[in-house]
Amino acid sequence: MRMEAVQEQLQQWGELIITTAAGESYEIHLGDTTFDVAKRVIKLSTPDAEYLIDGDAVENVKKHYGHKVDADDTHH
Repeated sequence: MRMEAVQEQLQQWGELIITTAAGESYEIHLGDTTFDVAKRVIKLSTPDAEYLIDGDAVENVKKHYGHKVDADDTHH
């Protein structure tokens, strides 16, 4: 999938879960993700690290819906 398609989906939806050709999954948001079209890189900034993702290696995009968080929900 081309990086521009991922960027367009993120702009429309606000939050996505992407899976790369290497089988790694990332939850990306409008506020923590930038796209470098010249270098073909998606940069995800988190409190723990900055991830540089091959922008054209994204094979799957999942639209993530908002939901109420229960007390025992460990996903943030």
